[in-house]
Amino acid sequence: MATMKDIAKLACVSTSTVSHVINQSRYVSEEIAERVNRAAQELNYSPSVLARSLKTNRTKTLGMLVTTSSNPFFGEVVKGVERSCYQKGYNLILCNTEGDQERMTTSISTLLQKRVDGLILMCSSLEGEHIEIFDKYPDVPVVVMDWGPMLFASDKIQDNSLRGGYIAAKYLIECGHHEIGCITGPLNRYQAQMRYEGYKRALNEEGLEFHPSWIIESNFECDGGYEAFNRMYQKGPLPSAIFVCNDMMAMGVINAANEKGIAIPGELSLIGYDDIQIAKFMSPSLTTIHQPKYRLGQAAVETLLRKLDNSCDETQVIQLEPTLVERSSVAIQS
Repeated sequence: MATMKDIAKLACVSTSTVSHVINQSRYVSEEIAERVNRAAQELNYSPSVLARSLKTNRTKTLGMLVTTSSNPFFGEVVKGVERSCYQKGYNLILCNTEGDQERMTTSISTLLQKRVDGLILMCSSLEGEHIEIFDKYPDVPVVVMDWGPMLFASDKIQDNSLRGGYIAAKYLIECGHHEIGCITGPLNRYQAQMRYEGYKRALNEEGLEFHPSWIIESNFECDGGYEAFNRMYQKGPLPSAIFVCNDMMAMGVINAANEKGIAIPGELSLIGYDDIQIAKFMSPSLTTIHQPKYRLGQAAVETLLRKLDNSCDETQVIQLEPTLVERSSVAIQS
């Protein structure tokens, strides 16, 4: 493997000159720089990433932890993170936690020991946890996504779920629905609670009645939506519309309704949340609340890099706004 000494010998310059050209650390004339670069190319020289990281105290690598899920929402956010890292010249190490706290802390420890420049966490099952390992690495910036209260210093990127839940229920009301149910995510999770609160706010504004049998808590997965709808069905007459708090559960609801011969939207209207890519290919295509998933990932990377450049000292919350996507799963009530 060629070294800077080999390049210096071939280019007839000093080793320090080669270093300045390769690291762009000092002005070198165009003629000498061209000679050095030509020699480096002839020798197939590849700079040592490890040596450079020790010198600059940067590895140009970010770490990201996500909770494994069948929900493509996570994959679409990760795509935004990966693309942004590539555009900024950074590598990404991605770890799945499988929803396991021990695996989460082990992965964080491993990434920090590998000297990643920053961390992105998307593991909402651990909101409110104090993660002791961060105390040992106070200079490594951390960005969390879609968490509630945290017991460690970090920036936060989140969707305005309160607003999104309100938009969803308000749209159903504007379409003439007055009997509106809600299938929530796990209410011990901040974003699930906020979507539910938005739903309640819209109904309260209109003075609409809440039916306990039409409000079912579930798990944000397809099987949860399927089971939640069956539980609602067993409790008695259905509402005319249901706000399902993510698209994956809405898929399960559509499946369960089809099994019972309930036409959507003819007999039951549905609105989801997230606007995952397959939502428009469901049958019927799903009216939903769009989360800017790619932008969530992009914002996380940009926030970390601002921290690394010392252009932002205080922790901040960046909130992205949801929007309504109208498709075919909501009927207009006369």
